[in-house]
Amino acid sequence: MPEPTSGPDSTTPPSNLNIANALTVLRIAGVPLYGWLLLVDGGSDIETRVWSFVAFSLLMITDRIDGDLARSRGLVTDFGKLADPIADKALTGMAFIGLAIIFDHWLFWVVAILTLIREWGITVMRLFIAKYGVMPASQGGRIKTTVQAGALALYSLPLELWDTTASDVTTWVAHVFLAVAFVITMVTGVQYVIDARKLRADWLASQDA
Repeated sequence: MPEPTSGPDSTTPPSNLNIANALTVLRIAGVPLYGWLLLVDGGSDIETRVWSFVAFSLLMITDRIDGDLARSRGLVTDFGKLADPIADKALTGMAFIGLAIIFDHWLFWVVAILTLIREWGITVMRLFIAKYGVMPASQGGRIKTTVQAGALALYSLPLELWDTTASDVTTWVAHVFLAVAFVITMVTGVQYVIDARKLRADWLASQDA
């Protein structure tokens, strides 16, 4: 009788060594490169700022690709569920910190700090709650990631250095994206805490049953 193989119709858990998880690890490994490109000469080098936009965009695209691959090929693993949001937080965290250094504006620092506290707080909570069950990203969380990524990608461009009408308009688009992402970030953060409490309560109830 042939051995069962991992896949969408298989009861055998997929291996952590798969293409989806490899892309997640690649995204984490690409964070230092993006950070270096963004901060060359304090962010005043136009060419490397453009390349930082390219690097950030490509790394964020891997987030969509690895998720699609994991779901379509039955490669969803507990490692992927935990590592994927960590990869996102590492990349966006580098972007927030790097851009706050470049712009050095108090409002951007406030948004960056509050966002990072929420992002890493929820990630740490996920790790602690993992013994009760894995919390995958919610639909709101995925929307937040998309809008936030759009804002950070645009900010990565040297818009303030180009100083044109087009760059000014694009900057305001980035402002709007970031404002929307910030609201969603805070709301989904509260929802994750509620979901975590319910997950723990359900697990404890199942142990008493």
